[in-house]
Amino acid sequence: MKTITLKQTSTVVPAIAMGCMRIADKNITEVENYIRHCMDVGLNFFDHADIYGGGACEEKFGTAMRNLGTPREAVFIQSKCSIVPGVMYNMSKDYILNAVDGILSRLGCGYLDSLLMHRPDALVEPEEVAEAFDILQSSGKVRHFGVSNHKPMQIELLRRYVRQPLEFNQLQLSIPVCGMIANGLEVNMKTEDSLDRDGSVLDYCRLHDITIQAWSPFQHGFFSGVFVGDYERFGDLNHALQRMADIYSVTPTAIAVAWIMRHPAQIQTVVGTTSLNRIDEIAAASRVTLTREEWYELYLKAGHMLP
Repeated sequence: MKTITLKQTSTVVPAIAMGCMRIADKNITEVENYIRHCMDVGLNFFDHADIYGGGACEEKFGTAMRNLGTPREAVFIQSKCSIVPGVMYNMSKDYILNAVDGILSRLGCGYLDSLLMHRPDALVEPEEVAEAFDILQSSGKVRHFGVSNHKPMQIELLRRYVRQPLEFNQLQLSIPVCGMIANGLEVNMKTEDSLDRDGSVLDYCRLHDITIQAWSPFQHGFFSGVFVGDYERFGDLNHALQRMADIYSVTPTAIAVAWIMRHPAQIQTVVGTTSLNRIDEIAAASRVTLTREEWYELYLKAGHMLP
C-alpha cells in the first residue's frame, strides 16, 4: 500500500483512508469482516465522525475491534466533530471536549489519532478551539489535529491561536469535481472553473504542509451520483477510465483513485465502500502511477478545459 508522510510531524499513513459512514447498517460480524479485510490489504486508517449513524458507526467499530482483538496501535482512528445536524455548527470549547469524550466512549478506546473540525463554525472563537486542543493533547485524548471543509483564511484564523499543527483538511475532490485544481488552470478567464471559490485551498495546503483528504472521490456532485460507470453522462470519461484500467490490469474505480494519487500534493483519498470486492479494487490503485498525459486526458474527458 502506498503511504504518505504528514510533513509537519513525519507521521506515515496509508494513501487511502477508509471512511466508516456506511457501517451503521451493518451487523457486528460484517463490521469485523470489513475491518479485517481492510487491515489485510494495508488499509489501517479509519475515518469517522460523531454524526455518522448518530454515533452507531463508532460504537459498532469499537465493538468489532475488541471482538477481533486488534491492538489499538495497529490502526489510525480519525473522527470529526462540530456538526449538530439540522441545527448548527459548533466549535466551542465545551462542545469539542464533550464531543471527543462521546467519541472515545463509543469507540471504547483511550485516544484518537486525529480529530478534525468537521465544518467551519460562523461563530467560532479560535481562542476556545485552542484551549480545547491544549486540553485534548495534554490529556492524551488526541494526537493529531486538523479541519474539514475549511478555506485558507479560516485555517489561518485558527493557526493564529492553536499551538498544535493542523495536519489535515478534508475536502471534496474527484475527477469531475476538482475546482481547486481547475481554477488554477483557468486563471484570469471568464469561465465557470476559473472562479476561486475556496481561496486557492490546494496551493495553501501545499505551502503549509497540510494533507488534503479527498472525500467523495467517485461522486460528480454533492452526493448527486457516481460518475464511474455512468456512460450516459460521462461517456468519454468512462471510456478513458476503462482503457487505462485495461492497461494497468485494474478496474476503472482504481484508476479514479490513482488520478487523485498522481497529484504531487500527496492527497489522501477517503473511500466509503464496505464491499470487500470494491476494497480490493480500490487498494489496487496503490500500484498504479498514471503518466502526465493520462492524468490530463482524464481531466479533459471529465469536461474540464485547457485554455
